Amino acid sequence: MLKEFKEFIMTGNVVEFAVAVIMATAIGGVVKGFVSNIVMPVVGYFSGGMDFSSKKIILQEAVVDATGAVTTAENAITYGAWINTIINLIIVGFVMFMIVKAYNKTKKPVEEAPAEPAGPSQEELLAEIRDLLKK
Repeated sequence: MLKEFKEFIMTGNVVEFAVAVIMATAIGGVVKGFVSNIVMPVVGYFSGGMDFSSKKIILQEAVVDATGAVTTAENAITYGAWINTIINLIIVGFVMFMIVKAYNKTKKPVEEAPAEPAGPSQEELLAEIRDLLKK
């Protein structure tokens, strides 16, 4: 069983998949940084200086005691972070589309199998049956 597992792990598909997961994680970090540090400030600039990452709807305010320590944390819907995530998704989807499109251009077109030789036509078969019946 250990030998079979070793053969399975060392096949090209598993290694390629592992490399793809590692690359996707790295690309995800780069895209998240790109969206948070470049795209969203530009969007905020054109939307009147709005910082989307801090946008939220507060459902319950945080409760603070007399010493200033938070006793109950704030409960809020952080829709600004969700907007950042949606923009991340769109950018990653576009990048993946471009990668797949470029990859598909490098692949050789699939050659069609040679056509099978055409058999006798229906008329030829009927003529052959007729000739056999005449005998």
